[in-house]
Amino acid sequence: MSEACEAIEGLLALMARLRDPEDGCPWDHAQTWRSLVPYTLEEAYEVADAVQHDDAGALREELGDLLFQVVFYSRIAEEQGLFDFAAVARGITEKMHRRHPHVFGDAEHADEASLRRAWESAKAEERAAKGDGADDSQMAGIARALPALVRAHKLQKRARDAGFDWPGPEGALEKVREELEEVGQAAAQGDPAHLGEELGDLLFAVVNLVRLHGHQSEEVLRTANDKFERRFRAMERDLADAGHRDLSALGLERLDAAWEAVKAREGDVHED
Repeated sequence: MSEACEAIEGLLALMARLRDPEDGCPWDHAQTWRSLVPYTLEEAYEVADAVQHDDAGALREELGDLLFQVVFYSRIAEEQGLFDFAAVARGITEKMHRRHPHVFGDAEHADEASLRRAWESAKAEERAAKGDGADDSQMAGIARALPALVRAHKLQKRARDAGFDWPGPEGALEKVREELEEVGQAAAQGDPAHLGEELGDLLFAVVNLVRLHGHQSEEVLRTANDKFERRFRAMERDLADAGHRDLSALGLERLDAAWEAVKAREGDVHED
């Protein structure tokens, strides 16, 4: 048995013991698919955080935590006679074989765009094969539980695959300007529900603009979050060194001046 197989077998045996109703862990035995979802999402985000920080040690650990979640779901399913971990592993292996005919078959693609079209076509065929005809929409199968930015990106990509897309980012930028104007109008009207709707439209339009420029909204916003946090912490340190511990007592003008000083120190030439 290879080292990898031995490690997986050990993990599966561990989970079986944890789920044992007599000799296992009461907490582990009480879990269900539904109760595990928050932990699974948390582990996935912790994997992303380890990647973001380029921390190989943390990534190894977080991948283990995420794998544990997969084994957990699979064990619950096995106990119910639905499927087991081996079926999960076989399923993804077979799927990747189907989706890579240019690697495991004779298909050839001239460029990355052709490869992407073939990939999306294969996914569409899989969705059609799995369905019973109840939902044959281009939008079928996009999980509602996805983070809103990620789901917006996926919805827009599906629309693109159906030919419903801006020809370039210029049209998307104009749409952002249009939605921003409508936000201003809604704010002036004083209707909170209408304003909320228009703000949602604006966010959706911005996701479109980001996508058409070749970026992922979740990633660029995460980078912006990190930059804001880094600068705010630097501003806090500067003000604390100057004897100011209570930022709320300084007033916006003083805080803004400290913020601009941090930006200038970072050499930010992209903002005025």
